[in-house]
Amino acid sequence: MCILKDAVYFLKDLYIYYMQRIHFSIHIDAPKEKVWHTMLDDATYCEWTLPFNEEGSHYKGNWEEGSEMQFLADNAQGGMFARIKESRPYEYISIEHLGMIDSNGVVDTTSDEVKKWTPAFENYTFIATNTGTEISVDMDINDEYKEAFSEMWPKALRILKTLTEK
Repeated sequence: MCILKDAVYFLKDLYIYYMQRIHFSIHIDAPKEKVWHTMLDDATYCEWTLPFNEEGSHYKGNWEEGSEMQFLADNAQGGMFARIKESRPYEYISIEHLGMIDSNGVVDTTSDEVKKWTPAFENYTFIATNTGTEISVDMDINDEYKEAFSEMWPKALRILKTLTEK
């Protein structure tokens, strides 16, 4: 039993070693309720997320705590499977990424490839300011994808800002 316990601690340490948390934020001249809806409503979600997939993406599910979500590419290339870990409307949402979805719609939460990076969290924090809302994004990521997401997130947040401030 002690060997198993040591193995669990080793794997957790290995996970922490490979996963990092990256942070992005932007100020938007709008109340946090409007920012929340622009970010999460189906009609505008597909617009601000274009930097992540130029052909477009959408989600299936809802943003309520405990809900399962599928984040899917419009080009039928599959996507991500997640659960809403925490949801406090207009304040905070935590997405727990749990697996991948292949082009046939099959969810994978158990393969070695998926286990390399799950669970991974993507958290959005909405803070009211005197002039609008500060939106912060914190995301668990491994080295393999860090550079790409470090380029995509600022682009996505600028689009979100433009959409919200219309």
